[in-house]
Amino acid sequence: MYSRLFYLMGPSGAGKDSLLLRCRERLCERSCLIASRYITRPPELQGENHLWLSEAEFLQRLQLGAFALHWSANGYRYGIGLEIDRWLELGLDVLVNGSRAHLEQARARYGERLVPLLLQVDPGLLQQRLSARGRETREEIAARVERARLLSAELPADAIVIDNSGELKAALGQLLQVVQRRYLPV
Repeated sequence: MYSRLFYLMGPSGAGKDSLLLRCRERLCERSCLIASRYITRPPELQGENHLWLSEAEFLQRLQLGAFALHWSANGYRYGIGLEIDRWLELGLDVLVNGSRAHLEQARARYGERLVPLLLQVDPGLLQQRLSARGRETREEIAARVERARLLSAELPADAIVIDNSGELKAALGQLLQVVQRRYLPV
């Protein structure tokens, strides 16, 4: 069996974490595990599910080679643990919450195993979601919405788009359909 790395991208506020939370059990039934992210930002009470590391801990793990993927964005460091390589070796599919800016580095490491997914949302709805979080200023929100527009315009040719402008259940259905397909290496 050919295992795949599903690389989920999308703007902040698109609903990646909500989608991952809802699909966890259903993906496990399909032999697909969701990788945890390590981030140098303390977790919120609601929202993103990640493992917090101090800057020093992150740098130590980076130096030890403990990350399969890592990047910096928005003043924080992000990492995906090396365990995903073992899961892929065992024939399991893996879903990661990745970064569009890091996509080419992930492709270089995983090649044809990598299946890029882009979670999109209507710009007006994205602005509402970001405002409701209360983490950013109006200007920062406008900049994020503009980056989301650019992300959609620069979409990699092989990216599979999942629309999360409606009910989360619809986006979940789209994601599960993608995971059920069997992509074979070229």
